[in-house]
Amino acid sequence: MITFKAIEIKDIFIIIDMMKDFYAIDDYPIDVEISKTLFQEFIKHNNLGSAWLVHHNGDVAGYVILTYVFSFEYQGKIAFIDELYVKEIYRGKGVGKAILQYIQQQAQVNDLKLLYLEVENHNESAEKLYLSNNFVIHNRKLMKYKVVK
Repeated sequence: MITFKAIEIKDIFIIIDMMKDFYAIDDYPIDVEISKTLFQEFIKHNNLGSAWLVHHNGDVAGYVILTYVFSFEYQGKIAFIDELYVKEIYRGKGVGKAILQYIQQQAQVNDLKLLYLEVENHNESAEKLYLSNNFVIHNRKLMKYKVVK
């Protein structure tokens, strides 16, 4: 059985360990202390979004983070699936599909107008999962500007 638990302050260490594994897949850097601080702020301010630990038969199998944005183009609140991670031993067991279905339900409950997500070009299995759960490839390019202080 797959269940979801809203992340609390006491769960930060659990999720940080998974974040390290997730970021290592693509060799992304992670600053553990900054991530802990960001989670504390994120949990205190529920207007920023929501995050859940995902359990499979009682064991932590992954996590998902949903961040909120207000959009005039989409006429209200939208969300970005900022991170979705399933531990390797739980992949291919329906956990990813269950996470997407849960997030889609949360989108309905929270009156979200749209869900965005990113997928790495090489991650064909994730792209296949998203496409099979009614996500579509966006016709725009995602661009970024990093603010440097």
